[in-house]
Amino acid sequence: MVNVQNFFKFTIISPNTSRNSRGMDTTINEKENNTQQLINIWLSQSKQHVLKSEKEIKMIINDWLQMSSIELGWIDDFDKIITKYVKYFKLVKSFRGHKGLINNVGFSADNGKIVSSSDDNTVRIWDVSSGKQLKKFKGHSGWIYIAEFSPNGNCVASCSKDTTIRLWDVESGSEVMILKGHLSAVWDVDFSPDGKYIVSSSSDKTIRLWDVNARKEIKKLEGHLRGINNVQFSPDGQMIVSSSNDMTIIVWDITLGKKLKQFEGHSGPVTRAKFSPNGQFVVSCSGDKTVRIWNVASGNQLKVLIGHSDSVRDVKYFPDGQTIVSCSRDHTIRLWDVTSGCQIQNLEGQFSWVTGIDVSSDGNTIVSCSFDRTIGIWK
Repeated sequence: MVNVQNFFKFTIISPNTSRNSRGMDTTINEKENNTQQLINIWLSQSKQHVLKSEKEIKMIINDWLQMSSIELGWIDDFDKIITKYVKYFKLVKSFRGHKGLINNVGFSADNGKIVSSSDDNTVRIWDVSSGKQLKKFKGHSGWIYIAEFSPNGNCVASCSKDTTIRLWDVESGSEVMILKGHLSAVWDVDFSPDGKYIVSSSSDKTIRLWDVNARKEIKKLEGHLRGINNVQFSPDGQMIVSSSNDMTIIVWDITLGKKLKQFEGHSGPVTRAKFSPNGQFVVSCSGDKTVRIWNVASGNQLKVLIGHSDSVRDVKYFPDGQTIVSCSRDHTIRLWDVTSGCQIQNLEGQFSWVTGIDVSSDGNTIVSCSFDRTIGIWK
C-alpha cells in the first residue's frame, strides 16, 4: 500500500502537477487533467489503498493540499473521483458453529477455505464463499489453540492444551499423525514454507522442530524464561521467530539452533511475532496494548504503533508488506501503514475480544475470530 501522506507530498509539488501560474483562473480542463494525473500516479504505485472512510479521505486531501499552497477550487471534484479507487474493508459475512471460544482462523493457500480452532476441542474447515462448514476434526482432549493449513492445502496441523500436535487430512477428515514431546500445553504450530517441517512452541518454555515425513522431533530450542506464545518460520525457511510471556522476541537460526537476535521493548507478554513477507522485519503485539516493528538484521525497534485500548492478541503483515493488521481484546481490528506508522482503518463488528486474524494471499480479504464464537469475513 502506498504511504498516502508521502504520496501526496510528492505528487503535489511535482512539476507535472503544479498549479497554473494564473492561480484561480485555471481552466476546467486543466483542473481535470491535474486531478487525473494524481489518480494515475496513485494507481501506478499501488494495487491496494486502504483508508477509513470517505470523510477521512476528504479531510486528508484538504489538509495536505492546503499545506502545499494548492488552489482549492477543484478539491471537491478530486476527492469524489479518488474515492472510487480507494478500498476499505467492511464486514460482509459472519458465521458460527463452534460451541466454544474460537482461538484462531487461517486461510488455505487458494483462499477458498478457512480453518478454525476452538476451546470446544474441535478444528473446523469452512467454505469462504458460502460460510458452510465443510469438515469437523475431533481428536484432541483439550482446548485447541492453533490450526493451520499446510502450504499445499492437503493437511491441517493443530496444537492443544492436551500437549499434542495432530495432523489431519483435509479431504477425508481423518487424523493422520500425532506428535508428542512437549511437557505441557502446545500454544502454537507452524509449517515450514516447503511443508516438510513443523515448528511448535509451548508453555513448557521450549520450541521443537519436527520432521513431518519421519514423524519425529529433530531439534529442541531453549532460551525463553517463560511460556512461548507463538513461533513462525521465516519466508525462506532459514529462521524462526518466537514470542514469549517473558516480554521478549527471539530470532533463531534453524540450522545452528542458536539465537540470532533478541528484541526487548514490550512491557507486557508478547502475544505474537510475525515476519514480514521479505523476512527483513518482524511485527509483534503485546499485552501492553502496542504493536511494534523490528529490523531483523540490526535488532532495532523501528516503530511503536499505538491505538488499541486493550491487549493486542494477533498481528500480521499484508502480502505486499506495506500494511499491518492487528486485533485486540478491545473488540477491534486495526490496519496500519508500515511506512508512517499511522492507523488507517478501525474495523468494528464483533462483540467480544477479537482473538485471531488472517489475510488472504491476494490481500483482498480479512478473516477474524472472536470470543463471541463468530468468524467474520471482511472485504
